[in-house]
Amino acid sequence: MASTSHDTHDTEAVPTEHGDARITWHGRDRAARGVLLLGHGAGGGIEAPDLQALAAGIDSFAVALVEQPWRVAGKRLAPAPRTLDAGWAPVMTRVRAAVGEGVPILVGGRSAGARVACRTGAATGAAGVLALAFPLHPPGKPERSRAEELLATALPTLVVQGARDPFGAPEEFPPLPKRTHRLVGLDAGNHAFAVRKSEAEVLPELVAAVATWVETVERAVR
Repeated sequence: MASTSHDTHDTEAVPTEHGDARITWHGRDRAARGVLLLGHGAGGGIEAPDLQALAAGIDSFAVALVEQPWRVAGKRLAPAPRTLDAGWAPVMTRVRAAVGEGVPILVGGRSAGARVACRTGAATGAAGVLALAFPLHPPGKPERSRAEELLATALPTLVVQGARDPFGAPEEFPPLPKRTHRLVGLDAGNHAFAVRKSEAEVLPELVAAVATWVETVERAVR
C-alpha cells in the first residue's frame, strides 16, 4: 500500500476495475473512533468548498476524501452511475480493512457522490449516509426525480441542501422517513453552497449540522 505523508494529510491509491481511486485522509489518527468517507460530484473534485470545510471542521472522526478513478485519470466527464458505484466499493473495502470491524464508517459526498453513497451505503456496511447538495432532479426537470435513491438508504441519513439549489431546493423534497432521515435546509446557497454578497456564509452551519449528526450516529451504534 503506497502512502505519502503531506503534513497532516495522507494519500493512498486504491485499485478498482476502472483504474485507481485515491483517498486523502484528514485526521487519520482519529480513525479508530470512526471515519467520515466522502466523495465528490460529477463536475469537480475534493477541492469543493463543502468537502474541504468538513475535512477541516470535523474533529471527532477521521475525514477521508475520495477521488473517483475518472478524476484521478484526469478525465473531464464522469461515467455512468454503475461505474461510479464500482469505483467506490473497493475504497470502502480498503477503509474497513484499515480501521477494523466495529468502527463506524459514515459514507457520503456532494451531488453525484451523495447518490453513490445512497445507492451503496447499506450494501457496503456503512453506519450512515451524508447527502450534501443531493441532486433531486436535473435543473428545470422536477418530473425526473431521484428521490427513490435517497428514500431507500435504510440507514441514518442526513441531507444538507442550499436554499437556491437548482437541483432541488429543500421544499421540493418529499416527506422523508422520520426514523432514519433528516433534512437540513440552509437559508442560502446554491448547488455549491455559494452565497450572494448580501447573504451570510452557510458552510459553518453545514459543518455544525454534520458534526452533530456524526455524534448522534456514533452514540446510536456504539
